[in-house]
Amino acid sequence: MINNETLNDRTIEQVVSDLEQEHHSSAFNTPLRPDAFEMDDETKIDHIARHFRSIMEVLGMDLDDDSLKDTPKRVAKMYVKEIFSGLNPANKPQPTLFSNPFKYKQMLVERNIAVFSNCEHHFVPIVGKAHVAYISNGQVIGLSKLNRIVQYCSQRPQVQERLTIQIANMLKEALGTGDVAVIIDAHHHCVSSRGIRDAGSTTVTAEYGGQFLNAETKNEFLKYIGS
Repeated sequence: MINNETLNDRTIEQVVSDLEQEHHSSAFNTPLRPDAFEMDDETKIDHIARHFRSIMEVLGMDLDDDSLKDTPKRVAKMYVKEIFSGLNPANKPQPTLFSNPFKYKQMLVERNIAVFSNCEHHFVPIVGKAHVAYISNGQVIGLSKLNRIVQYCSQRPQVQERLTIQIANMLKEALGTGDVAVIIDAHHHCVSSRGIRDAGSTTVTAEYGGQFLNAETKNEFLKYIGS
């Protein structure tokens, strides 16, 4: 990953060019145990609430206070039903493809898709924007489904490199084409709220496939997203 503290002096295109030389993790799938889905959601919520109550008690919080007494259950429900709901394959979006009656063969770009994820190293937020693009092989996908794919992959403990690859792979699977591109520009709270406490830096990652590996096509995508 590249923290773009000096991005004012460099274009996104230059940063992305550097990223292509960076190491890509071979672990494209989120690390999960084989028994990850043996518990139903309600059982998971009960277990997490009990453990989170213990954490709060160790921290010295008064769980008898009206403001705190329901916090363990709220946190547990948020983990299972919301911010980590992308761990459950039952929540995977099932995009519907449509014919391409206008024979549109140029790239389609959706910019500034909101990314809300959590760093798997410290369980604090990753917040940013995703830009995705594809070139139709004869079918198109509803625009909101692009957002849903980004959301689904984001709603699990993540590292940004893996998140970028997972979104690209799901787009390829859904669209039946390798001609996809994904760029994520995100702010990491593990950098801003702890450790170095740098609130100004963001991180850029990119994944290209098919025609987007061609310099001309890639540059057209970068132009559309405003690099």
